[in-house]
Amino acid sequence: MPLQFHQFAYNSDNYGVLVHDPATATTTCIDAGDAGAVLDALQATGWALSDLWITHHHWDHTDALAELKSKTGCAVTGPEGVKGVDKVVKGGDSFAFAGHSVEVIHTPGHTLDMLNFYLPEAHCVFTGDTLFVMGCGRLFEGDGPMMWASMQKLMALPPETVVYCAHEYTLASADFALSVDPDNSALQAQVARVKALREQGAPTVPTDIATELATNPFLRPHDAAIRSELGMQDATDAEVFTEIRARKDRF
Repeated sequence: MPLQFHQFAYNSDNYGVLVHDPATATTTCIDAGDAGAVLDALQATGWALSDLWITHHHWDHTDALAELKSKTGCAVTGPEGVKGVDKVVKGGDSFAFAGHSVEVIHTPGHTLDMLNFYLPEAHCVFTGDTLFVMGCGRLFEGDGPMMWASMQKLMALPPETVVYCAHEYTLASADFALSVDPDNSALQAQVARVKALREQGAPTVPTDIATELATNPFLRPHDAAIRSELGMQDATDAEVFTEIRARKDRF
C-alpha cells in the first residue's frame, strides 16, 4: 500500500508533514515546531505518531520535540547536536521506515547540520529549509559554494520527485525570481499559478524537482539568460549562485 501524506501549517509560515504507512499504522512527522499543530494533525487523521524526523536545529523545527516525545513515545531521528534525538544520522546514511527506504542527504548552507530525507520508492524528499518553491534557504551558517554543492545533490534526484519544504515563502520567492530571470516563460506561468493558489488561501507546497529545475533561479546559475541579466557570463556556477543569493538577501 502506498504511503499517505498530510501536510499542515503552523506558526506564521511553517509546514509540517505527517507520513503514514497504512499497512503497519506507522506514522512519522517531519520536524517539530509546534506540538499543538502536530497533535491536531494526528487527531484529524486518526494516526498515532511513532517517529519524528528532524531536519535541523532551528527553534521552529525543534521546539516541540520534547513534548511530542513525552506525549507520544515517538522515536526521534535527526542530526547530531539536537537534544532529544534518539538516532543520530548523517549524509549518506539510510534507514527503514515501515519497510520503505529513507536516504539521508546532507545539505549544509542554511545550517551546517541540515538534513534532507529522501524516500526513493515514494518519489518524495523533505528538504527542510534548503530548497523552497522558487527559492532556497538563507545562508546563516554556510556560504554560497557550500549551498550550491547542496543544491546540486537535490538537482540530481529524479525529476518527478515531490518536494516538501518547510515554509510558505513562495510569493516573495516568485517576485525575486522574476527579477533575475524575467523572460523565462515557465517561470511566468508558475508565478501566475502560485499567486492564484495564495489568493484562494491554498498552499503552494509541495513542488517537484522538474518544476524547480525549470523555474527556480537558485537551481539555474548555468542559465545564459540569468548570467546575462547579472552581467556574469564568465563566472562559475558557484559564483553566480552566490550572487543570486546575495541579491535575494537585499531584495
